[in-house]
Amino acid sequence: MLWDRGPSTVREVHEVLAHAKPMGYTSVLKLLQIMTTKGTVRRNEDARAHVYEAVQPAETTKRQLVTDLVQRAFAGSASQLMMHALAGKKASAQEIDEIRRMLDEYEGRTK
Repeated sequence: MLWDRGPSTVREVHEVLAHAKPMGYTSVLKLLQIMTTKGTVRRNEDARAHVYEAVQPAETTKRQLVTDLVQRAFAGSASQLMMHALAGKKASAQEIDEIRRMLDEYEGRTK
């Protein structure tokens, strides 16, 4: 979101996210505060409404978030994460093909 829009207030982030999935304003604020603490976004306090902006590329942030999730929720098991992700939503044939391609690529790098 911040990577597409650029610097945004909590209200602006909330408006965009609430269109996709109902979400409380305070939940968005808390998420941005956590991301600020982790160093993935920065908060500009010059204006009355604080403006948040991305500090690092979206892919780096996603990788950090997934790594943290795997450690906290799945005891470090990437396979447990994948099984739960696939059990929660039916994957399309295209998504399954992409997962296979990524696994093949990963195996090629680790040999």
